[in-house]
Amino acid sequence: MPHHDHDSSLRHRLGRTLRTPIGVTALTACLLVALVAVLGPVLLGDRAAQIDTDAINQGSSAAHLLGTDQLGRDIAARVVVATRLTLRLTLLATAIGVGGGLLLGVVPAVAGRRLGRLITATVGVLVAFPGLLFLLFLATVFGVGTTGAVFAVGLAMVPPMARLVQNLTASVAGSDYVAAARILGVGRFRMVVRHLLPNIAEPSVLFATQAASGILVAFSGLSFLGLGVQSPQYDWGRLLNEQLNRIFVNPTAALAPGAAIILTGLMFGLAGEVLAQAGGRRAPRTKEPAPRQPPTAARETAADSDGGALVRARDLRVTFPGGRQAVRGISLDIGAGEAVGLVGESGSGKSLSALALADLVPHPGRVSAGTLRFNGDDLRADPRLGTELAMVFQDPTASLNPALRVGRQLAEVAEVHLGASRAQAAARAVDRLGAVRIAAPERRARQRPHEYSGGMRQRAVIAMGLMGKPKLIIADEPTTALDTAVQRQVLGLLAEAREESGAALLLISHDLAVVAQVCERILVMYAGLIVENLPVTELLDGAAHPYTRALVGAVPTMTSDPGKELATIPGRPPEPGETGAGCPFAPRCARARERCRADAPVLTELGPGRQVACWYPVEPAAATSHTAKATS
Repeated sequence: MPHHDHDSSLRHRLGRTLRTPIGVTALTACLLVALVAVLGPVLLGDRAAQIDTDAINQGSSAAHLLGTDQLGRDIAARVVVATRLTLRLTLLATAIGVGGGLLLGVVPAVAGRRLGRLITATVGVLVAFPGLLFLLFLATVFGVGTTGAVFAVGLAMVPPMARLVQNLTASVAGSDYVAAARILGVGRFRMVVRHLLPNIAEPSVLFATQAASGILVAFSGLSFLGLGVQSPQYDWGRLLNEQLNRIFVNPTAALAPGAAIILTGLMFGLAGEVLAQAGGRRAPRTKEPAPRQPPTAARETAADSDGGALVRARDLRVTFPGGRQAVRGISLDIGAGEAVGLVGESGSGKSLSALALADLVPHPGRVSAGTLRFNGDDLRADPRLGTELAMVFQDPTASLNPALRVGRQLAEVAEVHLGASRAQAAARAVDRLGAVRIAAPERRARQRPHEYSGGMRQRAVIAMGLMGKPKLIIADEPTTALDTAVQRQVLGLLAEAREESGAALLLISHDLAVVAQVCERILVMYAGLIVENLPVTELLDGAAHPYTRALVGAVPTMTSDPGKELATIPGRPPEPGETGAGCPFAPRCARARERCRADAPVLTELGPGRQVACWYPVEPAAATSHTAKATS
């Protein structure tokens, strides 16, 4: 949902993430390991190096918690002291691997075609080579010792890191906003720093921290084999080697270094998860301070200020990198129980407007609004809607997990949001499948999505939205790719769902006939703006905006002449960022004048329940004449 300016900073997102259970655990573990690494050699360095020939190879005791080694040195103290060197070498090798992987991963996306192909092919060959053999080969090349082991382990991490980054940047580099940045002449370094790396941060951080765990194990393995840290230095791998022969005599001494390796590896994984959440879209969001008045009173006050509207949005915008606005400051109200249609050509911003209300705008899109309220709650402070909002997407196949049974997917909604038991949720899922007219719901609930027809999948998605008690149903092109009979069934189900639950409906479509069957009011969008708001009863003969009139004229009727071509709208809709100072529809409008090309009109009142954004709206009489000509 919309982020405040301070919420967009990494510092605030990291702070919020650290207050979650996983954040507290990771922070505690990191601080504990850091303290051991910093203070261990200072406090226990002398004890770890002290040789006592009278206490050689002793077992655990009060004086020596883990016993002693073959020179009488305290093993527990040596494990603690070895923490600093082990971590330092692990982090150095990780820095080499991550740095080299990022470099080789992003270069193909910004370099020339030949160089990019050469680097990609080289990385592919290195990834295909067995990792363990590649590590041992590098260890042999760099020689025995700490320095050689650091470079060997670090460089062995470069190929898999580079392959991951290459795959991620390839998908990002094909995005429209990257293409726009190239056209604008953005330099390669800025392209990498501003557009590529931020959008691959989360998986890259996760991979790097998981690789750090692997590097810790690999480095300890080299030391265990005698190829890493050499005497008199020691790390956990070398300590493990020293005590392996006594594992049956003093197992705690041999297992202690291994336990340290495992626990520190888990710490790296937890730290990576926290950093990934803070750097990506999964960071938890803080709520605004609770109001002093009771929540019920607060809602009633907010609802009164909203004029009784269930949804109120003012100056709602969806912005993508490069300053491109796909939704350019729309304002809308949806009353409780009202059915509103949102229509327009593809690319007009209909779906993004609905996704902004549901906090589902895909990354890296950002949502902002002057006012954004749902049922009296400020969605800018807390965007979570729970089961109060149901979303029916255009493609039900993408909405349903193909690996799970349909009933299980529906039941999960009740378990997570309503606190129902597994049995109660399963019974509710069967009941909802029956409510949307799916025959034999008990049997169908045990089936997977591929066993459903297209219409049944769409009905199942509607049933998923009705698992709770929604106050608003957003249906985004719910009848696309369905035949006429199934379309009628789906629209009937939406009408029944409204009647049963009293929910409001926001129906998104480019099909005016579909919207006219279900909705009471229509919002017409063009180029990210609402250009007309009118009752559905006035759509055919009373539309005032030339764009709305053109949409109506392009719809065939029963009286249309079969030998005559349908009316079309010349030109194409503007892309985000292409709109100039004037009316965005002016280049395609036959009524456009000089004022239209110079100044953009705003949405103004045209009568009761009517608004239009046009300098020269079509008069009702002219609209009727225009419609007659378009449909004759």
